[in-house]
Amino acid sequence: MDFYVVLGIERKASRADVEKAYTRLARRYHPDINPGDSEAAAFFQRVSEAYETLSDPSRRKAYDADGAPQASSPRASVEFRGFDFSTPTSGASATFSELFSDVLTRPADDEVDTHKGSDLFGEIALGFDEALKGTERQLTVTRLDTCAVCAGSGLRRSTETRCTHCHGRGATQWRRGHMVFARTCDRCGGSGRQRLRPCVACRAEGTATVTEEITIQVPAGVADGARMRVGGKGNAGRRGAGPGDLYITALVAPHRLFGRQGDDVTVQVPIEVHEAALGATITIPTPDGKTRLDIPAGTESGREFRLGGLGAPSPRSGSRGDLVVEVRIVVPLVDDERSKALLREFGRLRRANVRDDLFTE
Repeated sequence: MDFYVVLGIERKASRADVEKAYTRLARRYHPDINPGDSEAAAFFQRVSEAYETLSDPSRRKAYDADGAPQASSPRASVEFRGFDFSTPTSGASATFSELFSDVLTRPADDEVDTHKGSDLFGEIALGFDEALKGTERQLTVTRLDTCAVCAGSGLRRSTETRCTHCHGRGATQWRRGHMVFARTCDRCGGSGRQRLRPCVACRAEGTATVTEEITIQVPAGVADGARMRVGGKGNAGRRGAGPGDLYITALVAPHRLFGRQGDDVTVQVPIEVHEAALGATITIPTPDGKTRLDIPAGTESGREFRLGGLGAPSPRSGSRGDLVVEVRIVVPLVDDERSKALLREFGRLRRANVRDDLFTE
C-alpha cells in the first residue's frame, strides 16, 4: 500500500498538500458521513494511516527511505513422515522434548500475502443532462500495477537453478530416533529452485506506481452520489495477487429547473390566476424538450400532474420514471384602475367566503 497513492498526491507534495488531501477524503469517506458503509470505513482507515505517516516529518522521512515493509518469507511447515526402523539408534531413549525440539522451538514465519490489492475511490463531476442521458469521462488514476520488471514476482528475472540446500526436493528431512520429520525448505520456500534476489525496481513488492487514463462509461440515469465500479482498476495485489477495483462516485450538479426523486424528474411550473380558475392548455419544459399540459378548471396551487415516461431512465432496467409537474399560482401585480375595478366586481359576485371553514366546529 503506497501512502502517496492512497492520498492521491505526488511524492514531492508539501505538508499543506497532505493536509488538503486528507481533509478532502475525510469529508467524503468518514464513517460518520457514511454510516454502515464498510467499504468507506476501510478506505478511511487507510487514509488515516497514510496521513499519520506523511504529516509527521520524521516518520515520512523514514517511510521514504525504507518504503513498504519487505515481503516476508513463506511459513515453514513441518510434516511427520512416520517411522524408520532400518537404522538402529544408540544410547538411551530420547525424551519428548528432544524428539520434537526442532518442531516446537522453531519460530513461525509470516505467511506470504496473497490477498488481492486494495480498492481505489474517485469522483467525477457531471451536469444534470449528462447524468440523465449518460456520457463518457476520462479519469486520470494513479495506482499500483504489476511490476513490469519482475512480472509481479518481486524477484529478479534470471536463470533458475536447483536449490542446493534441499537438492531440489523443496523440503529438508531429519530423524529423531526412529521418527522421520520433513520441513519446507527455508532457502527456496518449498519451490525446489534457488531463491532469486529481490527485484530492485519494486523493492520486492511485485508492484509499481503507474498513472493512466481510464475511460468511465456513465450509464444514463445515474443519480447524485451513485457509485460506479470499474473492475480490476484498483491497486495490484502483492506477489501476483489479483487487483482491487476502482469505485467512482458521481457528483451531479443541480439543474435550474429540474429536480430528482428516484427515477422521477420534478419541475415547478407557474400559472396565472385565470388559467387556474378557468382551465387552460399550457406549454411546459421536459428533459426531452417541450410538451403540452392541460390545466383543468379550479386547479389549486401545489397540485401535481404526472406525465409517464418523461423522467430519468433506470441505470439497471432502462425503463424511465415520470415527470412530476407541480403548478404554482402566481398572483399578478395589479397597478391599473381597470384591473382593480374588475377584481372588486369579481369579489362582489362571489358570495362564498373561503375562510368560513376556519370558524366551523
